[in-house]
Order: sequence, then structure tokens, then C-alpha cells
Amino acid sequence: MSQTPALPASERRILRLDEVETKSGFKRAHIYNLMRKGQFPKALRLGVRAVGWDSFEIDQWIAERLNNRT
Repeated sequence: MSQTPALPASERRILRLDEVETKSGFKRAHIYNLMRKGQFPKALRLGVRAVGWDSFEIDQWIAERLNNRT
């Protein structure tokens, strides 16, 4: 049985909206529009009024965009 090595807890974490905006360069409305279209990682429900994003998924999304540049 092959398992992917887990990232250390210090590297993989939940990012809040302000961090996602900083990393992606997009503002809230654009992030949510992309999510609705299936073009951005989905937010995780953290509570009644709180969401966050998996840092690994955001980093992977950014890397894919950089690799697809022409």
C-alpha cells in the first residue's frame, strides 16, 4: 500500500480570506465567482460564519496557473 507523505502540520494549514486574497492577488468577489464556476478551490466551512481554504490546494492552484502560462 503506497501512501503520499503528509506535509508537516506547520506547512499545511487553513488559510483565511485575507491570506487567500494576498496569495492569489484576487479580491473576495472574484474568488467567490471563480469558486462558483469551479475554477478555484472550494472553501471549507469552519463554523457558522467562518470559512477557510486548504493552503495546499491554494498553492497547487497557483502552481497550475504558473505552469500553464504561455
